[in-house]
Amino acid sequence: MPVDAIIFDLEDAVAVDAKDDARALLATTLAAGGYGPRAQIVRINGLDTQWGADDLAALAAIGPEAILIPKVNAAEDVARVATELNGIPAAKDTQIWAMMETPQGILNAPAIASAPRMGGMVMGTNDLAKDLGTRPRADREPMVASLGLCLLAARAAGIAIVDGVYNAFKDEDGLRAECVQGRDMGFDGKTLIHPAQVEIANDVFAPSDAEIDLATRQIAAFDEAAAKGQGVAVVDGRIVENLHVETARATLAKAQAIAELSAL
Repeated sequence: MPVDAIIFDLEDAVAVDAKDDARALLATTLAAGGYGPRAQIVRINGLDTQWGADDLAALAAIGPEAILIPKVNAAEDVARVATELNGIPAAKDTQIWAMMETPQGILNAPAIASAPRMGGMVMGTNDLAKDLGTRPRADREPMVASLGLCLLAARAAGIAIVDGVYNAFKDEDGLRAECVQGRDMGFDGKTLIHPAQVEIANDVFAPSDAEIDLATRQIAAFDEAAAKGQGVAVVDGRIVENLHVETARATLAKAQAIAELSAL
């Protein structure tokens, strides 16, 4: 399946009486491997619960790409997990990702984004909407301020950030519209709750043929100008500077990554 990462959930997706069994099963499953280039991200239960510490110890010992912490309120929540990971040799390269789904967490987004081992943020729009008391709207206008604050924090810290889930997995038009909004805001991708959503999300977040063509021509034109000692180029009547070339290279890299995943 052409996805960048798989989030294995030990929190909301697991009933209370199944927590221990789910942890053991996931540890065995991840140790067996077989996920190819897809990042394995484990959402543990919070360390303030009776299961969180055991989740962290068992799964960090396998060394997944990231541990996803639910309901992060402050940088101290991340630092606590980072301290635990520092004592686990297998987790030396394991990043921490934070679920941004509480009002306090949103207000502390810059500090959270810059906390130790942070590699990414995931917008928890369902829990956030509940805490904010917002009504569901197709344009997500009541959520835009929270989305924007986290996006700014992630970009300032140089980490990844992905948009929240779209619950109506059979509503393809609604999913596409929300993906377009997230893409245009600047999110790196979208979390999905059903395999049927993958194709639409990839189609929206993938560079279009026109964007790939423009990026290719911008890079070529700038390289040609640089060879002549010039600092800018012109493509389609528009100035192309180094910042545009950086964006163009990122566009081509994203297109290549999606193509490689789709070929698996």
